[in-house]
Amino acid sequence: MFNADALWKERFGQFIKETGRYLRYIFNGHLVIVFLFLIGTAGFYYQEWVKTLEQGFPGALIMAVVLSVVITYSPIHTFLTEADKIFLLPLETKLGTYFKKSGIFSFFLQIYLLVVLLAVAMPMYVQTEKGSFRSYFIFLIALAVLKAINLMVRWRVQYFIEPGIHKGDSFVRYFVNLVFMFLLFSGASAVIVVLPAVILILLYMYYSSQSKDKGLKWEFLIEHEEKRMSAFYRLANLFTDVPQLKNKVKRRKWLDWVLSGLPYRQDKVYTHIYGKTFFRSGDYFGLFTRLTLIGAVALYYLTYGPGQMILALLFLYLTGFQLQPLWSHHENKLWMQLYPVDHRQREQSFSAFFTGVLFLQTAVFAAVLILKQQYNSALLTALAGLLFSLYFVRIYSKKRRNI
Repeated sequence: MFNADALWKERFGQFIKETGRYLRYIFNGHLVIVFLFLIGTAGFYYQEWVKTLEQGFPGALIMAVVLSVVITYSPIHTFLTEADKIFLLPLETKLGTYFKKSGIFSFFLQIYLLVVLLAVAMPMYVQTEKGSFRSYFIFLIALAVLKAINLMVRWRVQYFIEPGIHKGDSFVRYFVNLVFMFLLFSGASAVIVVLPAVILILLYMYYSSQSKDKGLKWEFLIEHEEKRMSAFYRLANLFTDVPQLKNKVKRRKWLDWVLSGLPYRQDKVYTHIYGKTFFRSGDYFGLFTRLTLIGAVALYYLTYGPGQMILALLFLYLTGFQLQPLWSHHENKLWMQLYPVDHRQREQSFSAFFTGVLFLQTAVFAAVLILKQQYNSALLTALAGLLFSLYFVRIYSKKRRNI
């Protein structure tokens, strides 16, 4: 006899086992230390910035705008697989308990982000709205209730296949959530604050009545579940090989000029391969771009000289550490082993390309400091970055590749 509870426990156990296996690689000792340093540095400068704020600064509006995004984005993790649209479809009416547990799990999985963001925003709220830190728990309860309502509405919307309904729902809910939180953080009366929540409840009742005779959109639910797991696998693939990951290739024709000067010679075959893989496959180029931009912005606002150099080295480490899977990106492809090219040429080409990427990031960081007219810091950061890049590629990374 079919047991929905047993099925959910089995799927949930598989999810925990699968994610836990890769989380061990993601949160390794080195990376945790780097992130703790970055969080500590960001926290210090954020606290100093908050002290400069005066009453009248739109702190309540900023909190509402940011938190509304987190509230509105309310995916339900169903743990469905491709085969379920065949084997579970006849049992759809018996899956009520299964999906309720999925909704509860999704709620607690997403609420932690609200806990963190609200805690980060509270100093700004206290400074600009002259409020109290004791309001944190009241705000958290209100946001938790709002999140639960959003999840309920989102689940009902998924009974509709029309993309326009999904987009319209997200827009309406974001606006209603924004009004609710702005009123809440601005100190409006409880009666007025509750009105947007009532609108969301009415919206849920409307979607429920309209979807009463509709069935689950299995293809939609499975597709989004696969997208969520693919996003996690892409993250994990930055730290270890993930067999389940299906790599996607993006043409990025506008970047062809970068490699256009490379000669087509036998000794440059791996340079072409790693260069095009970096720009077109996986998320290597996107990762490099994001870390470079974030590091450049952080350096621009950081004024402490030695701290600038340390921060630049941390971002170089993060970039280098997460680009290492580029070496084994084509490891399981037989044609790589058929090239009439010495194995040492592969290592030389990879090291040269890898070093060039880190040198480029170092140059960007130094250029930011030059724009600030901090020439001594720029020179110090450039020298430290170049030396660190050589050490990372030729010693640290080489040992991890077991060459």
